[in-house]
Formats: sequence, C-alpha cells, structure tokens
Amino acid sequence: MLTLSVVALLTGCKKADQSSSMQGQNVAAVETYTVTTGDLSLDNEYPATIKGKMDIDVRPMISGTITKVCVDEGQRVSKGQLLFLIDDVQYQAAVRSAEAGVASARAAVTSAEAQVATSQSSVATAQLTATNQKKLLDKGIISSYQYQTAALSLKSAQSQLNAVRQQVGQARAGLAQAEQQLVDARKNLSYSRVVAPCDGVVGQIPNREGSLASPSGAALTTISDNTSIYAYFSFNEKQVLALTKNGSISLQAAIQQLPQVKLKLANGEIYGQLGRVSTVSGVLDQTTGSAQVRALFSNVNGMLRSGSTGSILIPATTGRSLVIPQKATYEIQDQKYVYVVGADHKATARAITVMDENDGQNYAVTGGLSVGDVIVIEGVGTQVKEGTTIITKEQAAAAMKAQAAKAKK
Repeated sequence: MLTLSVVALLTGCKKADQSSSMQGQNVAAVETYTVTTGDLSLDNEYPATIKGKMDIDVRPMISGTITKVCVDEGQRVSKGQLLFLIDDVQYQAAVRSAEAGVASARAAVTSAEAQVATSQSSVATAQLTATNQKKLLDKGIISSYQYQTAALSLKSAQSQLNAVRQQVGQARAGLAQAEQQLVDARKNLSYSRVVAPCDGVVGQIPNREGSLASPSGAALTTISDNTSIYAYFSFNEKQVLALTKNGSISLQAAIQQLPQVKLKLANGEIYGQLGRVSTVSGVLDQTTGSAQVRALFSNVNGMLRSGSTGSILIPATTGRSLVIPQKATYEIQDQKYVYVVGADHKATARAITVMDENDGQNYAVTGGLSVGDVIVIEGVGTQVKEGTTIITKEQAAAAMKAQAAKAKK
C-alpha cells in the first residue's frame, strides 16, 4: 500500500511488524508552506457610489403640457441644447397683451408730457401777466383787485403744471410696470423651451409628450456632466485619526500624501484610470460615525455613469510581517486556525491572529506563528485533520516509485 510505504519511508522502519502497526494511520500527501516574512501589498477596499462631477435636475420654470421631447435617455448634449418644448400658446398671448400694455402706457406718457408743455406755456404767460400787472399796480394805473386776479391766475397755472407733472410721473411708472410685465411675459415664453444647463449626458426621462410639467413637479430629467466623475465613500473615525496621524498633520496635508487610488467596478473589473482622493469631510456623521470622502477620476471615454456603484481600492503595505496564504486557514467561532506540521510530521491545529486588512489571497499574521514554522496549505479541513501524518507530494511520488520498483523485483 502507498500509505504503508510512505510511512515506512518517513520513519525509516524496515521491519514488517512495524509497518503493519502504522497501517491505521491517517496520511495525507499535500502541499506545505514554510512561514517567512515579507511586505504584503494590500488594497483597502471601500464601497463607493459614483456620481457625475455635476448632476443637475432639469425642472420647468413654467407650467404647461410637454409638446415635444427633443432628446433621448443616455444622449450626450451641449449646454443650451433644446431638451423639451412646453405648450406656449398662453405665453405668446401674454406677450402680445404685454406689448399692447406697453404701447398704451407709452401713449399715456406722451400725452402727459404734451400736457406738461402746454401747462408750462400757460405758467409762462400767467407769470408775464402777473409781472406786468404788478408794475401797473405800483404806478397806480390799475387797482389792487386786477393785480390779485392776475396773481391768482399764475398760482392756478402753477398748480395745474404740478398736477400734470404728477400725471407724467404716474404715466412713466405705468410704462415701467408695463415694460416689466413684457419682460416677464417674454421670459415665461422663453421658458417654454427647456434647454440643457450644462454639457453632459441625459438621464431618465419619466414624462413624455402630453404630460403636464410644472415647477413644483418632478424633474423632467437630469443632466450629468461626467467628463470627470466623483466616487463617494466613507472613512470611520479611527481611519480619519490614522490618516492625520492622530492630528499631527492637517487633513489637507494627509490627503496630499495619499497614493493614487483604483476603482473596482460592479463587475469586479478594475477601471483603467487611476484617481486621487480630493476631499474628506471635516464633520463626522453623527448617525454613522463616518466622514464622507470623495475621489476624482477622469472619464475620458464616458464609460462611468452617474448612479453606478463600485469600490475604491487604496493601496497600502503591512511592512515586514509574517505572510501566509489564506487557504491555509480555517475558522471556528471567529477564531482562525492553521495546521502546523511538527517534527514527527503530524498536523497540529494552532490558533493565530491576523491583520484585518488583506489582499484577498494572503494574511499578515500578528500572533501564533514564527518564522520557519511549516503549515499545511492544501486539504485543510478535508484531507487534513488533527494528528494527520503529512508528507509532501514529492515524497509521495518517490514512495510510489520505490514501491513500483520493488514490485518488479
């Protein structure tokens, strides 16, 4: 049997009765690993939400029925490009009515100004008459009554001029009001053409032709400027403290020292452009105890879309530490274990502690192992149990070869 021959190979036993006594032993030919130190490169992973650099809800400024949708969802548009048309019949009528009001107000101003000119002429005539009558009164040519009559005529003409000037002011105020109404009417008419507020990509369009649009209603669509995109994620309070080295450096200086980050997409692929952390919120959310972090990525080909999800990967290293493959471990009640191969070639379970951060394939061990320890990295929990005799695959192959050679003799 292979088991007997391998056990004999390991123990150096040549007697048949010794080999027979080992027949019941559990032997596994598996890979082992000698624990060494190394730098474990890690990608600390943070769930992220992707948003365009600028996401603007497009809302109508007036109420009315949508008569035409001029773009489609996902279409790239330029600032000022026509998106929607809203029924403008009532707004055109309002413009015409306002134009008529302006014309009427201008006519009223013209009429009032003409009355001012007439009143000014009357005042000038009355002033001249009163002056002449005063001279005649002084010479005793006319009576005091005649002079008082001329003075009263002057005063009446002046009062009439003041009244007409007030009418001019009122007429001009009416004209200004009518002109403002015309501006408002034209502005409302212009709002019937809903245009893109910025360059970007059109989002969902929930309402189509025939739907009622209003300023208080739902947005007609969203325009996302995604030439660059932001990935939002969070640092907890401990991570913020670690980032600033417990406050020994400023948050801005800490951000500048961060390496470039990667974006893992929802399908597990890594986005081709590297990004940088641009901001960390200075206020912790009292509900979650975390600070919002924003990373900026270039979106040259427009592949990234606002509203997508992914993960931010921030590279780090553990420094010199004991590194073992994750497949060498198993877990019981949140405690990790490995099988250590002793001098007697038997597997013994040993509890270990590891760093929380890992690269998905290896662990950095912080306790339970030493340099030079040999651990099992294959068949853990299946072929290998407590007390299993461990041989390498090379030893198993050599034993098989030796057994075959012996059989030929």
